Amino acid sequence: MVHDAASGHPGGSLSCMDILTTLYFDEMRVDPNQPQDPDRDRFVMSKGHCSPAVYSVLALRGFFPEEDLKMFRSIDGHMSGHVEMHVPGVDMSTGSLGQGISAADGMALGGKYNKKATVFMPSWATARLPRGRYGRRC
Repeated sequence: MVHDAASGHPGGSLSCMDILTTLYFDEMRVDPNQPQDPDRDRFVMSKGHCSPAVYSVLALRGFFPEEDLKMFRSIDGHMSGHVEMHVPGVDMSTGSLGQGISAADGMALGGKYNKKATVFMPSWATARLPRGRYGRRC
C-alpha cells in the first residue's frame, strides 16, 4: 500500500501488526457484517500513521474488499494516511495524533456504564472492561 501510494509510514505499521492481528482475529468481538453493532468491542489507534496496518487487518477480517487497499492515499479513495471513521470497522479518527487515549477512555467509561463493549487501545495503554485478561479494568 505504502509503495503503491509512494507515501506513508511502513515502520510504524509493521511495529503494531502483531497486536492488531491478535486483537482482530483472536480477542475482539467484532462482526464485519455489522460494523456498528452497539455490543461490539471497539479499537482506537492513536498512532494515526499506522493506517496501512489497521486498513490491512480490517480488509483481511472482512470489513471491506482487499481490492480497496489499492486506493490507499489516493485522491479517489477513502483511506487516508491517518485512520478515519468513514472506513468500515474504524471506531475513532486519529487525525490529531495523541487524541486516542481520551477517546478510548470515554468509550470505555460509556461501555462500563452500559455494560456493553470492551475498548482496546494500544500505543500503548489498554482499557478492557469486565471480561479482561489484559490491561487494566475501568
